[in-house]
Amino acid sequence: MSSDVPDLSRVKRPAVHSSTLSSCPAASSPGFASFFAQAQASRWSLSPEKFAAALDRSAAKRFAAETLSPEKLDAYLASLHLEDLALATACLENCESAWEHFVTEYRRYLRAAAAAVLRCSSVSPEACDLADSLFAELHGLVDGPGRERSLFRYFHGRSSLKTWLRAVLAQRHIDALRANRRFDSLDDTESNVAAKIPSAVSVPSTDPHRQRYAALFVRALQAALATLDSRDTQRLRLYYAEEQTLAEIGKQLREHESSVSRNLDRIRLALRRSIEAALRSGCPAINGFAAEPALSEAQIALCFEYAAADTPFDLDKLLQDRRPPSPAAGRPKT
Repeated sequence: MSSDVPDLSRVKRPAVHSSTLSSCPAASSPGFASFFAQAQASRWSLSPEKFAAALDRSAAKRFAAETLSPEKLDAYLASLHLEDLALATACLENCESAWEHFVTEYRRYLRAAAAAVLRCSSVSPEACDLADSLFAELHGLVDGPGRERSLFRYFHGRSSLKTWLRAVLAQRHIDALRANRRFDSLDDTESNVAAKIPSAVSVPSTDPHRQRYAALFVRALQAALATLDSRDTQRLRLYYAEEQTLAEIGKQLREHESSVSRNLDRIRLALRRSIEAALRSGCPAINGFAAEPALSEAQIALCFEYAAADTPFDLDKLLQDRRPPSPAAGRPKT
């Protein structure tokens, strides 16, 4: 056995003499030893107990009070991004080496993601401020130090850490825009303040259609990706999934950097138009899914907004598998 992987035979079954592990269903999973090794949790000196607790939090978030069979729990845990979950958990536990790795590996990515959200350069002050502000929230320093305040406690490994971070950045930007609108609506003469307060606070905090709109967006995105030729798919994969620079992509595809940039802009525009058209036209009943009516322009805008905030999809996976999607709807017939 490799020296950096501990002997997990004693934590593989609930017979372990540990009150912590005995309270963690994930620790009794037949695949726990394999999951722990795959996650490389020992790289961060993360104990089996802590990692099992992180797996349990993830399962609890996904299945709530549902009773899971060992087989179903095992299948769910196997689907997680285990290395990312181990890193996030180690950061949550204030592991210095994990934090150093996270800052080194993700600072550049966060700034690039912030630039994409703000539609500006990744070296602009705005992009740097948005990206760097997230580090404080991840570290739990916004309201003072403390792991109970760290945003990492909301990461459950169901998407990649990069996908989750991109979603958090997008949501932070949307929150800031909404807050600015509320403040702007009150920045008026004293006589108009009272009239503007109701509109500023009457927006509901939750949308019952949020999950449906996000699912509709993903289905439309799948359909749009399926129309791309292999070269355009490769461009997207290299840029978004593998995070290569324009120069690196150009070298592989034998294109100039400017051509790579223009092609990416062309693909993004084509995808957006295709998604909007799919959402605007609706979808007939097919493959056991209910028909979905056409969406209005306002509803389409919500689809894009919720998808950017929630990101309920893994673009890397979608680019690797472009099978024809099920219908634009996400709800089966009842």
